[in-house]
Amino acid sequence: MAKKATNKAAPQAKRNGRQPKYPRIDERAAANFVSLQEIVLAARRNLPQHLWDHLSGGSDSETTLLRNRQALDSLALRQRVLVDVREIDISTTLLGQKLASPVFLAPVGGFVGFVHPEGARNVARAAVAHGTTAFISTGAKPGLEAAQEAVEQPLIFQLYVRADHRWVEDILDRAKAAGYRALCVCVDRNYYGRRERDIISRANVREGFGDPKYQMGLNWNDLIWMKERMKLPLILKGVATAEDARMSIEHGADVVYVSNHGGRQLDHGQGTIEVLPEVVAAVDGRAEVLFDGGVLRGTDVVKALCLGARAVGVGKLLGWGLAAAGEPGLKRMLELMDVEIRTALGLMGATSLKQLNPSWVRAAHPVRPASQTNAYPWFQESVRAGERQNGRAEG
Repeated sequence: MAKKATNKAAPQAKRNGRQPKYPRIDERAAANFVSLQEIVLAARRNLPQHLWDHLSGGSDSETTLLRNRQALDSLALRQRVLVDVREIDISTTLLGQKLASPVFLAPVGGFVGFVHPEGARNVARAAVAHGTTAFISTGAKPGLEAAQEAVEQPLIFQLYVRADHRWVEDILDRAKAAGYRALCVCVDRNYYGRRERDIISRANVREGFGDPKYQMGLNWNDLIWMKERMKLPLILKGVATAEDARMSIEHGADVVYVSNHGGRQLDHGQGTIEVLPEVVAAVDGRAEVLFDGGVLRGTDVVKALCLGARAVGVGKLLGWGLAAAGEPGLKRMLELMDVEIRTALGLMGATSLKQLNPSWVRAAHPVRPASQTNAYPWFQESVRAGERQNGRAEG
């Protein structure tokens, strides 16, 4: 039986002059989750409002966040019948490494350290135990070395540029010495998006330190220098146009990662699933393509794979799984995502990810308004019922 994590008060970044406590998380709860919706509801109950908002919200009007969901909901899956689907292979590869699942844990940054003292270690262990991989961000606590030391499988390091070349040289050398197998550079964070839920709540959760001008000044030639310095495969995260996809290839990218930071950077941007086809066409097989943005269900993963993604990252789901039940919650989330993917493929009449292509999807009208949790109707109903109950109790 997994032990209960009490997550008592621990040193953290100050918020409004107070030392915050980690949320109280019962890791034993993971064994009872039978749906992603239960995981999200547990996370909602465990997280204080400012951390829920930090993880679940977007920038400014949150239009990009909603478009991520709306674009995914605007695709329907086609179904073929009378196919033997007793054996379904959902494995894929990334830079030569076989992944048992097409779902990987995307870089989430500071949040994992706010919600759990083991933070990035939990992320690393859950990913490797599931046979997939994790991206460990510069800002993930308890640190890049601690995350890689927690597992035997090499992970992927995701860089934010926070100081000059000497600082970058040092952190790249640290990541390589720690055993990371690839460098992911986040290229859509030249300005930090105005995440107004954080701003309004006065939450001191902005990721980063140092002089922001160094991230602002990041350019294509810097990427060539970084790859030469680290001598490892290069992944560019935050590509959202065919033009930049081609530029990425020209500047040495081995992987083009389609992402808009979960709708947390440029407001009024396109949904990532909308731009995925043009990026895949521009890459034209010269690099691998990854995808994230609004992914809440196994069917979302399948849609991205149909349109050319090699694997699909989850960020909010990572945070919700960790907040729901710690490391066991993350593992259970990944298990349930695989259940949903296999179920979708079986009902579609596909037995391998290799069979997927754009012919499996069609344009469709969304059936409900887009929201950060619109894929979870039971969750939304449960939250509303709880709010009504609380209102009656207060009245």
